[in-house]
Amino acid sequence: MIDKTISLTEAAALVTSGDTLALGGMNLYRRPVAFVRELLKTDVRDLTLLCFTASYESDLLIGAGKVRDIRTCYCGLEAFGLAPMFTALVTRGDLKVIEETESSLAFGLRASLAGVGFMPGQGWIGTDMLKVRPDVKVIDDPYMGHPVVAFPAVMCDVAVVHAPIADRFGNARLKGNLAVDQEISMVAKRVIVTAEEIVDELTAPIELTGLSVTAVVHTPRGAWPTSCYPGYAVDGEEILRYIDACAANRFEEYARALIEC
Repeated sequence: MIDKTISLTEAAALVTSGDTLALGGMNLYRRPVAFVRELLKTDVRDLTLLCFTASYESDLLIGAGKVRDIRTCYCGLEAFGLAPMFTALVTRGDLKVIEETESSLAFGLRASLAGVGFMPGQGWIGTDMLKVRPDVKVIDDPYMGHPVVAFPAVMCDVAVVHAPIADRFGNARLKGNLAVDQEISMVAKRVIVTAEEIVDELTAPIELTGLSVTAVVHTPRGAWPTSCYPGYAVDGEEILRYIDACAANRFEEYARALIEC
């Protein structure tokens, strides 16, 4: 049993330029915002961002110019509208979108967990997704005889998951709405858990095992302004303030104030 607690600055240093970075949580729920704020202070560049869904935290990294590619099936702010910096950079051609769907990400993660190069499925048969992802192949099922899509394995260098509570050894409770946090923590080379509360010993139910965790960081309100059940809800006023700042071409001013607070 190894005490894995480190500072937020030390955790951000585990990400290097060119990495594939997976961010846990879902939409505006339990996103590792405090970690992203710390990463904004670094010189890290050319990241490939991997999210089942991407939101406020991803838009911050995109707006700061730290993301080269993004792999996700959604990037937005739910009821608050579009993710402004994602929309702007994609429109200008400054951000490459690797088109994904829920099925392609799920099958890709399953392939990695199984230790194989792809996982077959029928999710894209008959769609135009195969035209925008020529790297995804259609093969014949050797047993059923019909075509299936060979979804390539999805891997990442670093996964960051925010949890309501964790122990010093990396075990964590996510308290529902697991998203794909368990999966990304098992395929990543390095796993960082930021937690609202850190205890000496965590009893069951444990939804994220410390066996795969590299580091644990104590980060109260670490998901703000996204929510973290049961501690706090989405701060809609802050999300709207962010949208207004981006609309007024004041993203850099907003980001600078965010990392200084």
